[in-house]
Amino acid sequence: MAIDPIRPTDDDARALAQSLLAQARFAALAVVLEDGRPQVTRIALGLAPDGAPLALISDLAAHSRALRSDPRASLLVGEPGPKGDPLTHPRLTIEARAAFVSPGSPDRPALMQAWLAQHPKAAVYAGLADFRFVRFAVLAGFLNGGFGKAFRLGPEDLDLPQV
Repeated sequence: MAIDPIRPTDDDARALAQSLLAQARFAALAVVLEDGRPQVTRIALGLAPDGAPLALISDLAAHSRALRSDPRASLLVGEPGPKGDPLTHPRLTIEARAAFVSPGSPDRPALMQAWLAQHPKAAVYAGLADFRFVRFAVLAGFLNGGFGKAFRLGPEDLDLPQV
């Protein structure tokens, strides 16, 4: 009989996952390309005013085209520390649905203000015509807090808007 290695989600797991997301300034983004192949890339990541994960990406990027074709995405945040085995450091995987924010959206000014507060150097390109905000509606999460510390999470565990 196999033992389920996933622990019951507790307040410590919620706090760690929320901290990883709040501190993330970049993430690995996994998408499905138009021809069905998977692709992973690194993107700048921030949080919208309501706490939802947010990215600013160019229409020219392959991952932008992929998300328009298939909005399913996965984000990975959390980086290894300077010492020790990288697998002992916590990381959070988020399963999400991407939604592009139209340039004329009434939310765009607040998103831009939040983005530039988190990524001030993005002011150089944030206003260019090919850049779009992408909000990620979190469907589920998986926290690996290190060896033997695995937890399944929902949007409510991350204190995020419900999908």
